Amino acid sequence: MNYITLSAEGALPPSIKRNVEPWQDPSVPPYIQIEAISKKYGSLEAVRNVSLSIYKGELFSLLGGSGCGKSSLLRVLAGFETPTSGNILIDGVNITDWPPYERPVNMMFQSYALFPHMTVYKNIAFGLKQESLPRSVIHERVMESLELIQMAPLAHRKPQELSGGQRQRVALARSIVKQPKLLLLDEPLAALDKRLREQTQFELVNIQERVGITFILVTHDQEEAMTMSSRMAIMESGCIRQVGMPHDIYEFPNSRFVAEFIGSMNIFNGVVVEEEADHVIVDSSEAGCSILATHAGAIPIGANVSVAVRPEKVMMSRTPPAGNRNCTKGIVQEIAYLGDISLYYVELPSGKHIQASLPNLLRLSERNVTWDDEVYLFWRAENGVLLTS
Repeated sequence: MNYITLSAEGALPPSIKRNVEPWQDPSVPPYIQIEAISKKYGSLEAVRNVSLSIYKGELFSLLGGSGCGKSSLLRVLAGFETPTSGNILIDGVNITDWPPYERPVNMMFQSYALFPHMTVYKNIAFGLKQESLPRSVIHERVMESLELIQMAPLAHRKPQELSGGQRQRVALARSIVKQPKLLLLDEPLAALDKRLREQTQFELVNIQERVGITFILVTHDQEEAMTMSSRMAIMESGCIRQVGMPHDIYEFPNSRFVAEFIGSMNIFNGVVVEEEADHVIVDSSEAGCSILATHAGAIPIGANVSVAVRPEKVMMSRTPPAGNRNCTKGIVQEIAYLGDISLYYVELPSGKHIQASLPNLLRLSERNVTWDDEVYLFWRAENGVLLTS
């Protein structure tokens, strides 16, 4: 086993460089450019002035609730809908007015849409036959796709003889065998059960990395987007609310909407009573304490803000910790045992309920905290996210 030796300051040696992602490198041009796209259906504006830059080889997710506009945007990219305004460029070429069959784009539907009377082999080969490619080329590319999805032994089965996960893989192979520049996936795992969906997420990521095709995934499943995406965009009411890598959006949401949409979040409303270069003090009657939160950027004294803290960042104790900031107390109302973790629902004197998520290092019966106990809840200043919108 090889070990990396750090310098006295804890830095990596000069010979080791961190990879720079393409969206972090100004010299790398975007592969997919969505420029001020809007789409109206009568008086309903489903997509509102959306602009995105997506890079070659990304697995990019559009995440949002029902009716947020993510599927409408996907259909515009596929050419099934004409945008009301804006442009779409792929590899520098404006394809906004191109019909679907001329675009270097394929789409994998939620229903998979496999032909029931055709074998797996013929389903995958169908698009290539429509292009009148030589039989030898079709066979070679179909077999490569079958090997990629590990289904070569099942080439002569029909869709009704396959499991849900196998049908999903066949639909994926049919989508990538034509080697499109962009593959659109409309909630491709929604029909699978939880366990199979989790397994297939990693299979899909591995296949995408091997073929190198740019994927845009539409989903309402936060866990799916967090697991699979290189980057993701959060959508609401036809607009993009935040774009970033999954851990950046989770740890540093830019608004209350994003904070509450991604995972669970405790949010305390309050007023800024002290402002310094690297932190603010927030007086919150909801929390029943003053909150110290680190931040970047000036926030004036007297401003109404919110401080968001993830449940897993909240520590819990029967005895008070040192200091009186970022520390409140309440009564344990509910305990949800989830196997690897337990969620504690605690009611504060203000009536507000907050969550603390703790790993189950001990059996629940061995814990010293149970229902109706008074507990202290506290967190580090850097774990509070300051929200001004």
